Amino acid sequence: MRVLFLLLYFPEPGESSNLYADLVEEFVLNGHEVTVVSSAKENQPTSLQKEKSVKVLRVKTQKIFNVHPILKGMATIRIPYQFKKAIQKHLSSNAFDLVLTPTPPITFVDVVAWLKKKYSLKSYLILRDIFPQNARDLGMIRSSILFNYFRKKERKLYRYSDYIGCMSQGNIDYVIKHNPKVKLQKLSLLPNWQKPEQLSEKDEAIKDQYGIAGKYVAIFGGNIGEPQKIDNIIDLARTYQQNNHIIFLVLGSGTKRSYLEQMKAHYALANLIIKDTIPRQDYQKLICSADVGLISLSEKFTIPNIPSKTLSYFNAKLPILAAIDANTDYGKLLEESGSGLWSISGDMEKYTQNFNTLYNDSSLRKQMGENGYAYLMNYLTPKKTYNNIINTINATALTLN
Repeated sequence: MRVLFLLLYFPEPGESSNLYADLVEEFVLNGHEVTVVSSAKENQPTSLQKEKSVKVLRVKTQKIFNVHPILKGMATIRIPYQFKKAIQKHLSSNAFDLVLTPTPPITFVDVVAWLKKKYSLKSYLILRDIFPQNARDLGMIRSSILFNYFRKKERKLYRYSDYIGCMSQGNIDYVIKHNPKVKLQKLSLLPNWQKPEQLSEKDEAIKDQYGIAGKYVAIFGGNIGEPQKIDNIIDLARTYQQNNHIIFLVLGSGTKRSYLEQMKAHYALANLIIKDTIPRQDYQKLICSADVGLISLSEKFTIPNIPSKTLSYFNAKLPILAAIDANTDYGKLLEESGSGLWSISGDMEKYTQNFNTLYNDSSLRKQMGENGYAYLMNYLTPKKTYNNIINTINATALTLN
């Protein structure tokens, strides 16, 4: 097929890959003609080039990551018009059979609707962000006018999507409950995925480089924002402040990064180390040398979230300690895979109990790490995801015929 991906971010050659780049690669490996349309880097002009075997159109847009919610909302509203204009200018002679796009943003639907009319193609929605409800949960959207605007876009997105791949059964159930007009046959299970990376040996040298040699390391990597409720990690660090053997290592950036640094200073948390995003190779070595991977979600969420950083932990054979909201089925994933322990955000008694269980049982940590890795290899690779998408499309075609 001639396949078009609409993405917020697509790594440039030489940059670390991400889940969508891995999926693009899988489509290429299976003989499809792939084109990617993605936002360009800040201050870069719109450009079209061939990158490996993929035609990539990078579109000049407003900054959308790590900005004030109002600016992010404005950029999200403008992006479909910028993408459509760039496609008309640079890809007008191309034809496509299938368009794949993830959420965020839901506003890509305006491009999808236009493409479906222009090419009579099929559209596959990779549902990774149930917006705008997640933003309302966190108080990021308070205006009913703005919420209703985006809610209308969300309904349109589901209507124009021929297939909707959801992260978990909880996500499927949520969409059905809150969007009764969505045809059930559109919905299918499409968990997060990751291309397996070569495992690193436990490396005291990399730990020494980051000031954690000889320590029991609980690591958190990725976005540090409102959804992650960083207070969970602050409270845990405070609980074990007097244990010189335990270190909490937080790597990344986001809107709550400065707050995290303020709390570290306020409580004099010498056991909390905060670093910027680090080279992918170093991150891989660190998580393979850590003892437990931390997952944290705000208890305010009414939608089911499945944190994507889980896959990096699985790949590193790292057991997981999670503090999550009551509406996600992420805990079921940990139980099904046997890869970690979880509690509800705010339940410090259960949270510390789970931490102690892992801290005091190295054989349990090892077994859970092995279980997570096996689960990744069996169910969560790009190849599995590609086959899932293609089988869903083929099954629907057979039903229609």
